[in-house]
Amino acid sequence: MNVPVFVVNAFAETPFGGNPAAIVLLENWLNDSILQEIAAQHNLAETAFVVPEGEDFSIRWMTPTVEVKLCGHATLGSAHIYFNHLFYPKEKITFHSQSGPLHVTKTDNGKLLLDFPADTLTEVKETNKFANALSIRPVAVYRSSFDYMVVANNQAEIENLLPDFGLLNQLESRGTIVTAKGDSADFVSRCFFPQSGIDEDPVTGSAHTAMTPYWASKLGKDSMTAIQLSRRRGYLDCTLAGDRVLIGGNAITYLEGEIIL
Repeated sequence: MNVPVFVVNAFAETPFGGNPAAIVLLENWLNDSILQEIAAQHNLAETAFVVPEGEDFSIRWMTPTVEVKLCGHATLGSAHIYFNHLFYPKEKITFHSQSGPLHVTKTDNGKLLLDFPADTLTEVKETNKFANALSIRPVAVYRSSFDYMVVANNQAEIENLLPDFGLLNQLESRGTIVTAKGDSADFVSRCFFPQSGIDEDPVTGSAHTAMTPYWASKLGKDSMTAIQLSRRRGYLDCTLAGDRVLIGGNAITYLEGEIIL
């Protein structure tokens, strides 16, 4: 049994930038244990598994160790493969997921636009454990549906972070987002997910469903630019549209092949 697989760098401006995701195209779902083994074999932040569902598709995402309920960069990468390699005929593709229907649209400037549900934030009063794990004094800390979001004082503070992953791993969440107002972009971030088997994620589309509403309220604007300040860097265009967040970015195919099962 040979299964098509691609590796796509999502939210990338260069061939070795953005966040690499493996995209596995299936005719039917395999056993969950096999899917997790494939994701562990790839050892990337996310592997997306896609199965046709009528004119749409079902999608699931796995890190090397766990399944997650929402992933932005691997969804962007999946749409990129269908639009650019498999010649999907429509301008918008829909993926059905544990987080509901997710839409990806081709734009006139060549970018792909994710349409995701906006996340909600609840302020966390006790911030000492975040200060200890990140060695900064947070402006504020919030809890989203998936992660903690720590607001830092400025971009330089985020660039110079030396997180204690052992302490972060003790937090009961998918991971921790650290964000601040940007110097050359509206806002910046870094994202840490040791609980999910990824110390630092290069670019995290789903985290921007929480950051976008927050910064829209703070900056008084609905459309913003964002940079994720990992070593690979990720560049995103974020728009708050009611209870949805639109996240735009480029994707670059790195690899095409087959998995032999």
